[in-house]
Amino acid sequence: MLLCRGDEDRGTQGSRRRALTLAIRAERDVVVDMRALAFADSTLMLDLAALARRLRTHGRALKLRGPQPQILKLIELVGLHRLPGVSFYEAFPAPA
Repeated sequence: MLLCRGDEDRGTQGSRRRALTLAIRAERDVVVDMRALAFADSTLMLDLAALARRLRTHGRALKLRGPQPQILKLIELVGLHRLPGVSFYEAFPAPA
């Protein structure tokens, strides 16, 4: 599980590299917990898209959990939710 909280932007991109590298090696689907994420920019979405692509090549998926409305809007804008292997975790509906 990856936990995203506070603000994630270009300035924090370097600090998430280790977590993303570990997630690529996961033996199961990776859940990205976004419930405490207040702000994100496109760099996080691009990192998650790259992670989803790498996971998919190993038969695993990326599951997004609890994005706040402003984060959900960003997910929709960049199309992250439309990538193969990306879905919403638990009771969070996929955007239309």
